Amino acid sequence: MAKNHIAELEKRLWNVADELRANSDLKSSEYSPPVLGLIFLRYADYRFSKQQRIFSDLSAEASAKAGKSSTRRKIGKTDYQAAGVMYLPDEARFSQLLNLPEGADIGRAINEAMKAIERENEDLKGVLPKTYNRFKNSLLVELIKLMSSISEDIEGDAFGKIYEYFLGKFAMNEGSQGGEFFTPTSVVKLIVSVIQPFHGKIFDPACGSGGMFVQSAEFVEEHKKRAIDEISIYGQEKTRETVNLCKMNLAVHGLSGDVLQGNSYYEDLHDMVGNFDFVMANPPFNVNRIDKERIKNDRRRFPFSMPSVDNGNYLWIQLFYSALNEKGRAGFVMANSASDARASELELRKKLIEDRAVDVMIAVGSNFFYTVTLPCTLWFLDKGKKETDRKDKVLFIDARKIYTQTDRAHREFLPEQIEFITNIVRLYRGENIEITHGSEKLTKETFPKDKYQDIAGLCKVATLKEIEEQGWSLNPGRYVGVVNEEGDGFDFKERLEELNEELEVLNSESKELESTIADNIQKILNR
Repeated sequence: MAKNHIAELEKRLWNVADELRANSDLKSSEYSPPVLGLIFLRYADYRFSKQQRIFSDLSAEASAKAGKSSTRRKIGKTDYQAAGVMYLPDEARFSQLLNLPEGADIGRAINEAMKAIERENEDLKGVLPKTYNRFKNSLLVELIKLMSSISEDIEGDAFGKIYEYFLGKFAMNEGSQGGEFFTPTSVVKLIVSVIQPFHGKIFDPACGSGGMFVQSAEFVEEHKKRAIDEISIYGQEKTRETVNLCKMNLAVHGLSGDVLQGNSYYEDLHDMVGNFDFVMANPPFNVNRIDKERIKNDRRRFPFSMPSVDNGNYLWIQLFYSALNEKGRAGFVMANSASDARASELELRKKLIEDRAVDVMIAVGSNFFYTVTLPCTLWFLDKGKKETDRKDKVLFIDARKIYTQTDRAHREFLPEQIEFITNIVRLYRGENIEITHGSEKLTKETFPKDKYQDIAGLCKVATLKEIEEQGWSLNPGRYVGVVNEEGDGFDFKERLEELNEELEVLNSESKELESTIADNIQKILNR
């Protein structure tokens, strides 16, 4: 299906879905699962129908070879499951819903379809939405008809793109809560491209709706392997609703995984320490009021000790580090403030750097996320780095000027921009560059000899000695410098944006300080 046709379909589906919200008493968080559930159901029906035709063709071919007297056993549930396809009973077929008689209770019929799928597919038990009776028949009929207009020859990944589009739209609508279940796809693709999860066990202890897993699978498929054969998926998420979104998202992309509900600060449901080849995450930033008394003696998961400040950033960083095996790689999103944090956090960062685990740091500009405007930093750890010539080095990339404006308030990375940034990392690691997404011109112009070199304003390989001289800072801006331009080189608009970003960071840190002071005063008053 052509890209512009998918985009048109996405908008039409969204308009009808938005009518569901406008014509019901449901909050955004309540109406999003039913809409995503219908996309899931349509995709499950697509895959089932496709496999049904394959079985039919195979059966006809076998019968023709064996002669008319041959009898063939009936194809059943286990055959579909063996083919990696979800089994759908008759009442869960999309055609059944589409052909319901006028006046039928559509909401009840969809609820029953979801229950039937769960009965036949144990992994989805309790996962699928069953609140369709809360919507008007007319709107459900319109949405089902629109879903059915998705042609039968659609490629499976088109359903995934539609699903991701809806997750992003719901994240925008839900404000700060939306960021807990959705990380913009282009940021996830960059993380995946840098850590290269070709094969092994992947863990996300703040997995949201599973975007890290989906993009890892796409990365494997791009490199001509079957994701289902190459990677194993493990996730943890604190809310049941988001766990359900993740399991549905995996199913829409033809994946499955061990995704469990639990608070990753306190619960280790996957026996995580040293257990994973890859860790990817976008954890909540600057979380306070974590009960450190409950975890202060857990030196396996928090090997560098507890930070004294009321902030969870360095708890997350230690979780990611400790989950890796001896050659494991991690990539995660982190607040800019963590790169330069002082006091106990500085000591924790120093230990991490001296362990030779920090490999790459990438600064990302503002407005990439739907729910916050602040810039962020992508951290990349590599426990296997200490066995290479990079053991005493860290690559810093300032990608704040690399972006594409999608609308007035949002930015993203295009595939060629992701590939260009990733090629910088590949050259630093001594690997061959990849040119499949249009980055050849920019990559060749910047690195004409296909060899890494420091580029002012873009990238710099710093030694541990240089990092120590910078107070153990991991802020890329401290290392890459600025571009020398003709004239005064002063861009007022650009500098104003930078000042606004710095002001937002200062405001955020000020609020944290105010909160800490208020807590300390309250503790004194309570004595």
